[in-house]
Amino acid sequence: MARIGFIGLGNMGLPMARNLLATGHEVRAFDAQVPAVERAVAAGAAAAADLGAAIVGADIVITMLPAGQQVRDVYLGADGIIGRARAGTLLIDCSTIDVETARAVHTAAAKAGFDALDAPVSGGVAGAEAATLTFMVGGSEKAFAEARPILEKMGKAVIHAGGPGNGQAAKICNNLMLGISMIGVCEAFALAERLGLPAQTLFDISSKSSGQCWSMTSYCPVPGPVPTSPANRDYRPGFAAAMMLKDLRLAEAAAESAGATIALGHRAADLYHNYVAGGHGNLDFSSIIKLIQGIPDSGGEKFLPLSTEN
Repeated sequence: MARIGFIGLGNMGLPMARNLLATGHEVRAFDAQVPAVERAVAAGAAAAADLGAAIVGADIVITMLPAGQQVRDVYLGADGIIGRARAGTLLIDCSTIDVETARAVHTAAAKAGFDALDAPVSGGVAGAEAATLTFMVGGSEKAFAEARPILEKMGKAVIHAGGPGNGQAAKICNNLMLGISMIGVCEAFALAERLGLPAQTLFDISSKSSGQCWSMTSYCPVPGPVPTSPANRDYRPGFAAAMMLKDLRLAEAAAESAGATIALGHRAADLYHNYVAGGHGNLDFSSIIKLIQGIPDSGGEKFLPLSTEN
């Protein structure tokens, strides 16, 4: 069993750490929020008072952090992981961040003699809790082979995406597709409602036709057709709208850097920006159907209907 330092115990990190504990691994946990550490301790983790205490003696360090700046601070800072970890420690960052930061961490880790992986995930909170995440892993074949048995304790699919930063590239491209497809599904169901076509009927047809996609068959944005979707629990998040906006912004930045065109991605990002700016970032990303339908929010304000104008 491995000794694992786990940094970042939010909605995703905590259940991931719990799954490692459930399979017999030793976890020393740290988060800037003390209650998060306390919840990890309740699951069997050892509490770490600070970053250094979390990684001392660790075979593997796993991080699950909000954004690229936090990843840079935690890995590259004067008292960061790369400067304090013992020789031979495997470094795995599961955060969803920009490719540039991921590759900067890889470069610094290699110079210091560490193997590192960028290993963002897909599957949301439900996947983290059920240990059914998909890991998209960038880094060397050697580091991937070492990490795979650990990642498999937290996910159902562990896929090597290639060299440093390619895990993040895969995650950004995947969520670009997801954000765009969810808006397409929402528009279709909103149009069906206006035309008098019941949501269940559209689902029954499209789920067996060319309109079929994950955003509809697994995560349908209207109540009823998929009982497990957030639409049936007041859009409590599996994946919050604010997080989708973050990932779409990462896709925009990556596209600009690479000289790629993502016209629909830009439009999707604008829609999520408007929705989140209206105070709805804590709802599931599928709840953007409220904006598309122009449904009044809980404060009585009505979302502006979509326009064909830019």
